[in-house]
Amino acid sequence: MSKKKEEQAKQEAFQQEIRRIKTPRGNQCFAIVEQRVGASRMRAKCFDGKDRICKIPGRLKRRLWVREGDIVIVEPWEFGGEDKGNILYKYSKSQVGFMKQRGYLKKLDELDEF
Repeated sequence: MSKKKEEQAKQEAFQQEIRRIKTPRGNQCFAIVEQRVGASRMRAKCFDGKDRICKIPGRLKRRLWVREGDIVIVEPWEFGGEDKGNILYKYSKSQVGFMKQRGYLKKLDELDEF
């Protein structure tokens, strides 16, 4: 295969990856990780206007590496959902750029802190 065809194949694969972006469903919401607290817990600023202490569930602990400033999907707990939640998914930088272009992250621009 020539270099041109290889580059086109890589670019098509990249576009396919971005088209399948997981979005929040039900009571889930977007959030930005503000601070790592320790023991797989983080303080996150959710787009619904609440600050939550979120944890990474045990089934995702080894697969999901989250840092400050990452955009994630948070699912509030059924009991104590105002203050606590679980982190379900972390977006890559290319996915965040794609979502900004498509208008999914309009609240990100509205927040003055970021």
